[in-house]
This record gives sequence, C-alpha cells and structure tokens, in this order.
Amino acid sequence: MTEQTLRRLRYAMVGGGQGAFIGAVHRHAIALDGLAELAAGAFSSMPERALASGSALGVSDEHNHASWQDLLDAELKRPVHERVDAVVIVTPTDSHFPIAQAFAGAGFNVVCDKPLVHTLVQAEALVSTVARSGVVFGVTYNYTGYPMVRQAREMVRSGRLGAIRKVVVEYNQGWLATALETTGNKQAGWRTDPTRGGIAGALGDIGSHAENLVASVTGLEIEELVADLGALVPGRALDDDASMLLRFKSGARGVLVASQINAGKENDLRLRVSGERGTLEWRQEEPNRLVHYRHDGPAEILTRGSPWLGEAAKRATRLPPGHPEAFIEAFANVYRGVFTDIHARRDGREADPIDADYPRVFDGARGVRFIECAVASSAARRWKRFDFDDPLAERPIVSPASAE
Repeated sequence: MTEQTLRRLRYAMVGGGQGAFIGAVHRHAIALDGLAELAAGAFSSMPERALASGSALGVSDEHNHASWQDLLDAELKRPVHERVDAVVIVTPTDSHFPIAQAFAGAGFNVVCDKPLVHTLVQAEALVSTVARSGVVFGVTYNYTGYPMVRQAREMVRSGRLGAIRKVVVEYNQGWLATALETTGNKQAGWRTDPTRGGIAGALGDIGSHAENLVASVTGLEIEELVADLGALVPGRALDDDASMLLRFKSGARGVLVASQINAGKENDLRLRVSGERGTLEWRQEEPNRLVHYRHDGPAEILTRGSPWLGEAAKRATRLPPGHPEAFIEAFANVYRGVFTDIHARRDGREADPIDADYPRVFDGARGVRFIECAVASSAARRWKRFDFDDPLAERPIVSPASAE
C-alpha cells in the first residue's frame, strides 16, 4: 500500500510538552511522512503546563486537556469516527502502565516509549489487554528503524553469516559522568530516581535499546545472563554502568555493555554479530554504513540507499545515497509501520510485513523481563535464567487491577 492511498490519521500525545526532549522528536518523526497529524493531547502532568504546551503546539481548546484522564474521558464521549486514531505516550516510565492500560483497554491504538513499564507483572497485564482489545501497540525502540539495521537483520536471518556464534553490543554515553541530577536537569532527574525510572538506570534507559537491537537483528533468544551493575557517580541511586555476559538458546555467546559515565562519549551504540562465515558491524553514530567482514574474501562497506540492498532497507530509505539520513528518519520508519498496520486492520486485511515493521508490545515486555533479570543477577552475583516466552502462552495472566 502506498503512502498516497493512506488516509491521514489523527493522534493524541500524552506528555512531551514544554521542557521535554523526546516529545518533539516524536512529533517531528510523525510529521516526516505526513501520515498523521497532532489532533489532541495532555502534554504534562502539571495542568497549567499541559494546557500551555498544547496551546503552543496549535491544539484547539476543545482537544487540549489538563490531564490524560480528561483526554480519555473526552475522546470516549465522541462518536467513534471522530476519535483520535492513536495515542502516543512520551511520559517518564512510572506513568506508562496506567496510561497505556487505560487507552488500550478502551480500544485506542497506542505507541509507547521505552522501557515499556516498571515490572513484568505490569507488562504481562498490558500484553493481555492488547490481545483482548485487538489494538495496534507499538514501542519506540527507534534504532530498529535504521535502514542499515534492517539490512543487517536480513543478512543475519537469511544465513549470510552462517550460524551465529558471538554478539557484542555496546551503548556508551557520557552525559551522566557527573551528578547532573543535582543541578535541576529534568531528564537526569527522573532517570536517576527509582520512583520514576524504576529499578534500573542506564540499564533501563539505554540497555533496553541494546537488548532490543540484538533481538531484532539476530532473532536469538537469551537463555541466561550474568550482570554487573553499579552506580559509579557517588550518591547516585540507580546504576549508571552495566556489563553482562549472555548465553543464547542457540549456543551463541554475547556481551552487552550499557554505560552513561563514559566522559566525552555522545551516543555510541554499536553492534557486532559474528557467524561461521563472517561478521557484521554497525554504529549508530555512522548509521548509513554497515561493514561486512567476510571469511572468504575482502571486507565490504554497504551504504544506505545502494541498489543492491535488501527490500526492507530500501523501503526504510528516503534520501538518495550520500545524503545523511538518521535519527528522526529511524523514528519515522517505526511510526510508518504502526500507521500502516492501523490502516490494514481497519480494512480487515493483513499488512505487508515489510511496510508494517515496528516493535510491538511483546518486544516491550521482553525488555522489561531483561531489566528485571539483569538486576536480579547483579544483586545475587550469579548467572540467572532469562526464562521469557510469550506471556500469553506460557504465563498466567495477571488481571489489570492487580498489576497496578
């Protein structure tokens, strides 16, 4: 289905108002393809700021709300055909569950930032709600939207590297190398606060991205892991550095590093996947290049936009080769997948899996289990079984009420 045949959808945003970083990123990404427009919202947990933010964004008074509860109540009072098509949640993690649970349970399609929720119990309840309501539920692991990440996935999954033996993923930042949270910095404040950020700091904030990148590209399932988490900045309540070893069910081995105290580092996410016949390397700070080291020939550098790439990488590409394309476009690719799926379901058909390519609620739930398992391993100083399968198939479903 081409972009020209898709009716422009209407979305509401919860969070992402004045003083927020990620909300603007989401709005810019959604606007890039013109598939949806901002129609309503509750842009802050503080009523006055919420209303001021919505007004500044051009949202009409009728659709601009002081709280997400008011937004939900107002939308439910509208005829179904006049309601928003999706709700985008870009609040701190502590509020993800009640908001997502309420909107998904009421039949609204949802896109939620990561980590999905605070606990696996909440995650399982949310997976159950999404399954019952049949809504589209996307999780913005935005790095899956890069064309060369999708190219790497296609090469790994098609067997170009042979059986995978070793995976190394690192996510290194330096923005929390000092006690930034003590200076009034909003982003540092909630991310280092256990009541808002949850049981993990760097592990939850960027380690969850690293886990998702490995799972998305390789399809490997973790069998067990051993983790070492620490707060290296004195007085910090949550980890700012995480290192772990992974063992996959296939027999492959892995290393994962997530650290926010690497002074001078910016956003250095990198992935190396090694198989029997070759190795792939990708870096987020050079996202348009994928290096393929071959066992039986010279290394080759694959570049975004090249005609010999796979179909998934081609469809995720907007600009001709040589024109930088990166962070916002990757987010936009995730949203394009969500919006394509919404249209397909409403038309009663199956979406093209390449067009409707986005991380789903199950991916978010697995990420929550990953965080819990790593924290438990570090506390116990021993290997822990990952023990995660489809929560609907393998685990008793917890009622939404008891999950709060």
